[in-house]
Amino acid sequence: MNKRITDAFARGKAFIPFITCGDPSLKVTEELVYAMEEAGADLIELGIPFSDPTAEGPVIQAANIRALSGGVTTDKVFEMVEKIRKKTSVPMVFMTYANVVFSYGTEKFCRRAAETGMDGLILPDVPFEEKEEFASVCRRYGLDLISLIAPTSHERIARIAKEAEGFVYCVSSLGVTGVRQEITTDVGEMVKMVKAQKDIPCAVGFGISTPEQAEKMASQADGVIVGSAIVKLCETYGENCVPYVREYVKRMKDAVRS
Repeated sequence: MNKRITDAFARGKAFIPFITCGDPSLKVTEELVYAMEEAGADLIELGIPFSDPTAEGPVIQAANIRALSGGVTTDKVFEMVEKIRKKTSVPMVFMTYANVVFSYGTEKFCRRAAETGMDGLILPDVPFEEKEEFASVCRRYGLDLISLIAPTSHERIARIAKEAEGFVYCVSSLGVTGVRQEITTDVGEMVKMVKAQKDIPCAVGFGISTPEQAEKMASQADGVIVGSAIVKLCETYGENCVPYVREYVKRMKDAVRS
């Protein structure tokens, strides 16, 4: 288990924001990391843009397209992380797709991610049954490959939980990422099933956007993950988004803490 990820959950309920690297620019992404940490983010998910992000709804899909159109590459993302690591040790994980890692070279990607100071990796399109080809390489370089469980995973949750590293990403809603009016999944039950197998933090994501939703989910899990609502602020305010994201993260962290 990566120590920084463990520490992210050691101080109480964790708030985990997601941003797409390079949207609106890599310079702003770097500033967002510092601002979100100041606002109380416990762990930050950095999305490496990909042309076909199958788990994402329209908001994050559009951010991927904007970032790629702006010339963002995996190497440029690594260079940005190196700069960030000179100023902060906030826990960070990449969220991207198998094709990004595979086409870069799995070994080379994991080695470079570890060298730049990343703590883990989330690959939402890799099913549990096929994760070992990535997990074994991640382990070699001290990265946690984060497992996802969905509301439909019931009979598989025990197997996934037993092998989970870092934290378990509990998907609160069926379908793709995006803001939802209401979350009806029994998250508490999913968390209970994980904890019955392994004492590992569980963070809930997909669909959470309001402080009220964050507070409710935090009462049932160890952390709350928010992406689309933050990425929407980046889209709306562009180069001027940093203060808006900082304020939003602060409100969400306060809700999670309460």
